[in-house]
Amino acid sequence: MFGALPKTDVARVLGRQVLRSGTSVGANYREAYRARSGPEFVSKLGDCLKELEETAYWLELLVDSGTVSARKMAALLQETNELLAIFTTISKKTKARLS
Repeated sequence: MFGALPKTDVARVLGRQVLRSGTSVGANYREAYRARSGPEFVSKLGDCLKELEETAYWLELLVDSGTVSARKMAALLQETNELLAIFTTISKKTKARLS
């Protein structure tokens, strides 16, 4: 997605932000997967959720700024929301199991 953005200042700034937060989700999940305890796992999942929320924000700004059409961004926003739902469910179930 980043490579397909127009070569404008707005697209570059917003695109870099999406690139950072979006890739951070994977890095944080990898850390969660290797957590040494349940609470550490839940904490890292929380980091994933924060980064997903930030990614959704930048994707929405790309649409709101007119840089990318809502139609073109729909699939990425849907995937972001699906990941939010998945990580939220995992986090809630893990917290319940730890209680």
